[in-house]
Amino acid sequence: MKSHTYYDILGVSRDATLEEITSAKNALAKVYHPDANLHKDIDTTAFMQEILEAYQVLSNPEKRKAYNHEVFGEPQRIFRTFTVGPEKGKETKSGSSSFVTYWNAATRLNETLQESLKLMEMDAKEKSISRKFLRRISKGSQEELSCSRQIADLSVQAVQYITVLKMAGIPMQYWNPDAMNWVLIRWGQKQDMDYLALFSRYAAYVERTKTNSEKMKIRSRNRQFHNNLKKLLSYALES
Repeated sequence: MKSHTYYDILGVSRDATLEEITSAKNALAKVYHPDANLHKDIDTTAFMQEILEAYQVLSNPEKRKAYNHEVFGEPQRIFRTFTVGPEKGKETKSGSSSFVTYWNAATRLNETLQESLKLMEMDAKEKSISRKFLRRISKGSQEELSCSRQIADLSVQAVQYITVLKMAGIPMQYWNPDAMNWVLIRWGQKQDMDYLALFSRYAAYVERTKTNSEKMKIRSRNRQFHNNLKKLLSYALES
């Protein structure tokens, strides 16, 4: 892991903003904190220390500038305000980009979907009431329109995250937190590993250790995820 830069450790681009760096550090800490791995027979203490070390440098503008100069020979960089997924022009085939990029995309996709489900439930209730009645209520139509717009915006966000995951070649059945976290922990121990091969190992792990009932629940959750995602993506067209 010493051959990796601090950017590689956190899974962010060299143009990442402080918000992106902090978000990546917090996400990794949830998975790699030693307390979260006590019952998994995996010692993540060393990697957690590297995460904190990377964050301490990259979150400080002066330290980051000095680090960039030392490692990349850069006297100064102008950082972008927003990035989604791998940098343009950067290879995305297996093994050529940090898996954390894809883990973040899957995490944000799941968060976006959960938020959209709440809004779609609210929207369905609003539409069950007579539209004529809604027009008699002050701001009723405006609230309904606002809800629809929020769902449409979330749909656009979801497409961005889906694009990142599809470009990485990760099948949809592995976009759930259990699979992504399992692979992240093992990829973090040896970052030159083919993460797609780790997903195959995860499938074998599930087949070997889970009961038939647990396997059925996993397949059911995946089907529900697929249906909810399809509903979100088609919402803008249906509205």
